[in-house]
Amino acid sequence: MNRLIIDAHLDLAMNAIEWNRDLSRPLDEIRNGELSLQDRPDRGKGTVCLPELRKGNVGIVVATQLARVSPSRYVPTAWNSPQQAWAMTQAQLSWYREMEALGEMVQIVDLEGLEEQVHLWNDDQLADEDKPIGYILSLEGADSLVDIDYLYRAHGYGLRAMGLSHFGTGRYADGTKTAGRIHPQGLELMKVMGALNLILDVTHLTDEGFDQALDLYEGPIWASHHNVRKFVPNQRQLTDVQIKKLIGRGAVIGGMLDCWAMDIRFIDTVSDPWQLDIRLEQLVDHWDHICQLAGNSHHIGIGSDLDGIFGTEQSPWDLNSIADLRKFEAILQHRGYSEVDIDNIFHGNWLRFLRNAWKK
Repeated sequence: MNRLIIDAHLDLAMNAIEWNRDLSRPLDEIRNGELSLQDRPDRGKGTVCLPELRKGNVGIVVATQLARVSPSRYVPTAWNSPQQAWAMTQAQLSWYREMEALGEMVQIVDLEGLEEQVHLWNDDQLADEDKPIGYILSLEGADSLVDIDYLYRAHGYGLRAMGLSHFGTGRYADGTKTAGRIHPQGLELMKVMGALNLILDVTHLTDEGFDQALDLYEGPIWASHHNVRKFVPNQRQLTDVQIKKLIGRGAVIGGMLDCWAMDIRFIDTVSDPWQLDIRLEQLVDHWDHICQLAGNSHHIGIGSDLDGIFGTEQSPWDLNSIADLRKFEAILQHRGYSEVDIDNIFHGNWLRFLRNAWKK
């Protein structure tokens, strides 16, 4: 039986709405349809679609809504007002609902739904191509919440995880490539998150913001897509001190496959993964380090971010699509990881975390 894989970070709806990709179609078809387009560096190089998720036995994902507020300039995922950003997240939500209507996806909002999806994907009597992808809805950055009351609305339609920030200065907290803190309104937002038992995703927080979150948030915390600062010494990755704090909170850290988060030599839109020989195995170096700090394999998983505004031009050269996450099985076996360890990384740690977070 193929191991179930859980990927804790994919921007599916952003790709469907802003990149205009029909993710229900085969990957080659999506790529071929983009060959004449030059508006994005990853045109014709995408790695994620629903058929490839099924091919890789990636039966459960944490799927995002993403819309920042950045009035100063236009960049993908950024809008001039909170109302526009909210509207974009609602368009993304509508896409998920349309995938549900087609039987392509099913939303997971509680422990019962989670266990049903695990059972489904462990059932060898049903062909994988006939199984819906289960998704847990996450909001990557809180900018689109016009005010705190909007969080209740989002929770009502199934939002179960959220990060306060993304890139740059945010409305509730400052994020990657800044040195700011969680703003007072963000601290109030965390109180509501705690009352709703939302998972706080510390990914993209600044170092100061990370410390605030770990000190103040009493609900469940994870780092959906983060690597290790020892190997990639920039503010986007986790320090050993931060990793130890997350381990102490029972968190799981999802390893990401964006080359610039794997290898300090890689420069976006300049470097070539093949020339630098950046392979899937390099992520295991990051996982190894976290395991050494933890003394076990209980705090690592996959949070690939493979559709996060990049494609094969910025992925390990031995990955053609998200189905190649399966290659980690042989890589981990070769590196001395036990079958139990591999189960932990592929799905077990995320399942344990969610079962603890959602238990009655």
